[in-house]
Amino acid sequence: MKVLLQHLAHCRSGDKGNTSNISVIAYAPEFYPYLKEQLTADRFKSHYTGVVTGKVTRHDVDGLQALNFVAEGALGGGVSRSLCLDNYGKSLSAGVLSFELEIPEALRPQLRGMKEP
Repeated sequence: MKVLLQHLAHCRSGDKGNTSNISVIAYAPEFYPYLKEQLTADRFKSHYTGVVTGKVTRHDVDGLQALNFVAEGALGGGVSRSLCLDNYGKSLSAGVLSFELEIPEALRPQLRGMKEP
C-alpha cells in the first residue's frame, strides 16, 4: 500500500548558509527499512525539483532509525541573502512529509494519523 511519509516518520530541520539539513526519523523501527530503501538522496532531490539546486547527501543513522539529508543550494542564498519568506527552510522538512512510500499492508495498524479505510 502507498502511504505518505507523514504516517511513518517525523522531521526536523536546520540550516547553515545556503544549505538545509533535514532529518527524517521513523516512528517505529519496523518502518526504517522502507525509509532507507525508498527515500534515497536522488528521490529526495527530485521531490524538491526547482528548490534544491545543489548536491544532496544522505547520512544513515541506523541506531536512531533516522536519515539525515544535507541539501546544498536549498535556501535561495541563505538567511542573510534571501528574501524568501522561509529563508531558514523550516517548510522544507514539512514538505518531505508528502513523499509517498510503498509499505506492506501488515504495517497499517502502526501508522500514525491514518484513517480507517
